[in-house]
Amino acid sequence: MTESTAVASASAAWPPGVQRRQRVAVVGGGAIGTIVAHAAHRAGHKVTLCVRSPLAEVTVEREGAQERLSLPAVTRPDRLTAPVDWLFLATKTYDTQQALGWIRALTGPATRVVALQNGVDHQERIGPLLVVGELLPALVYISAERVSRTHVVHRWGRRLVVPDTAAGSALAALFAAGGSGGVDVVTAQDFTTAAWRKFLTNVAANPLTALTLRRIGALQEPRLRELARGLLREAVTVGVAEGASLSGDDVEQTLDLYAAMHPHSGTSMLHDRLARRRLEHDLITGSVVRAAERHGLAVPLNQAMLALLQTVEAQNAVEALERRPAVA
Repeated sequence: MTESTAVASASAAWPPGVQRRQRVAVVGGGAIGTIVAHAAHRAGHKVTLCVRSPLAEVTVEREGAQERLSLPAVTRPDRLTAPVDWLFLATKTYDTQQALGWIRALTGPATRVVALQNGVDHQERIGPLLVVGELLPALVYISAERVSRTHVVHRWGRRLVVPDTAAGSALAALFAAGGSGGVDVVTAQDFTTAAWRKFLTNVAANPLTALTLRRIGALQEPRLRELARGLLREAVTVGVAEGASLSGDDVEQTLDLYAAMHPHSGTSMLHDRLARRRLEHDLITGSVVRAAERHGLAVPLNQAMLALLQTVEAQNAVEALERRPAVA
């Protein structure tokens, strides 16, 4: 294993569409937030991490090589006085309301807010929180794991899919100078369908890995693969009702994607359960169930997954209370 001790250097030449060094803030110091901050830094921009507790340095590991990343880290919104050009929202969806202080402090009329969150309802969830600025939903095809607070392993993927708008093109230009450690931005004309296709990658893999406490390779076992197929078929039916152009081919392509992943890859919900963090079951499985109810569709497998995940979450809450020290 090799290690680079130098902070990544910025490119001297700006790509087309970027006229100056951009001011970038990343809210959330988890795995995806760190990878995106690292990519923006490599592209030569001024990056600030917005985190809950001080963070002097973080190690980003990719394909056996390690790079230490040192960026300004701020723990309180009132420490920042000027809006940024780009605000990346990389928190869990259930922490979005808690990020409101950062959004208000860092967003100006020209700020573009990039939502790096799961789900198909970015506009409905985040749009109302913006007084000014422009929301740009992003679909994240990056697998990364925070193995400790100061160490993130980038396992595979570097693609963000965004709507085919001026803001989407500007985001592609922002990362264009990042090199091999950067992020590739792809624009989609039919973003509704793109969002549902990305959502499908979460619909089966997240609940099944979280409930079994096993990694993605487990989905190649015949019984689990068939269960995943059933969950995906239900979600495709719901997605079509919601306006996405999906078919049975999307089910098989999603299963093929699972098969192509490294068998030791995890999912965000599995990582959250192992770390005893809250689960995003309401956003993923819950979204399928609620949309099905709106359209009068039956999704019994997803309903069963939701009931099991709610039970796990309730048990986690009880255990969290039991771990609290007694007050004398």
